[in-house]
Amino acid sequence: MAACWLSILVPVYNVRPWLLECLQSVMEQTAPGDGVQVLALDDCSTDGCGELLQELALRWPGRLQLLRHERNAGLSAARNTLLEAAQGEYLWFLDSDDRLLPGAVAGLRAIVQAYGPDVVLCDFALLRERTRLKHRLRGEGHRRSFCGPARRLVRDRCALLAGLLDTGQLHAWSKISRRALWTDDLRFPAGRYFEDMATMPLLALRAASFYYQPSPWVAYRQRASSILATMTPAKALDQSAALAPLAQALRDTECASDPRVQRALAHQAARCLAGAMRYLCRQGCAADWGEPPTAAAQRLRENFLRISPLAPQALARDWLLRGWWLRRQRLLRWFNARPGA
Repeated sequence: MAACWLSILVPVYNVRPWLLECLQSVMEQTAPGDGVQVLALDDCSTDGCGELLQELALRWPGRLQLLRHERNAGLSAARNTLLEAAQGEYLWFLDSDDRLLPGAVAGLRAIVQAYGPDVVLCDFALLRERTRLKHRLRGEGHRRSFCGPARRLVRDRCALLAGLLDTGQLHAWSKISRRALWTDDLRFPAGRYFEDMATMPLLALRAASFYYQPSPWVAYRQRASSILATMTPAKALDQSAALAPLAQALRDTECASDPRVQRALAHQAARCLAGAMRYLCRQGCAADWGEPPTAAAQRLRENFLRISPLAPQALARDWLLRGWWLRRQRLLRWFNARPGA
């Protein structure tokens, strides 16, 4: 294994209440000289994160490396800067309000040493201030990030892509990848929302092998200020188009004709359409879309048609055969909705 086998990359912006918990969860699982690089980038925080990072760098001398943007550039740009500075053979993005669960780094190291996959997938737990019985009953202590073969090395990028799209869990922090996959033409799209959805499927297309460990390694904090909880017209439009780069890249690969990928991509495109249309129909003229709501709705539908390998009626028939009556009804409703008409 290379001297620096893993880089843990932490973009930081206005997360002071959770930053110490995040970095401590990493430091508790790493040690000096163990080949793990920990990089944190302050994207011009205004809540004292920069000062706290300086204090933590002194607490863990030589173990926490700090970077800083001169101007706030957003999550995608922060991750891209961290990518450029990473030295590890594998890269693990960790959001600075989340934390690694005990045993995560050791579990990853064992898989990398035994199998050397291009991508390692892990599950996650939802992190709340107060966990109630209803949260436990929902299974929030262990959420799956992948639908497919587990605990073995698999050399099938189409299975990887289909399994990711099936669950819709396309976040960067549940996927640890070889740095060699991140060539100059693969970066997070700066200035766009749903950047993980636009990027991680493209990464999957480059992987020759993967290993899915169905254990929660990351505790994901749900916050009221998340992208989905604070939708805007710009976010809705980006959501509806996030998978367009994948649809374009698929055309030249064997996965384009794979039925698993076709169904999974169509399903995920429909979910994106539904999320964007739901917001549009609720807000209508009350939000600044820059165009009439009917025109915005047409743009959302066009994005679906550009991405989905299956037409709406074909997808509706597939869902009917699967017994997904309610899901089918919602698809047809959102595709034919005319907000503001």
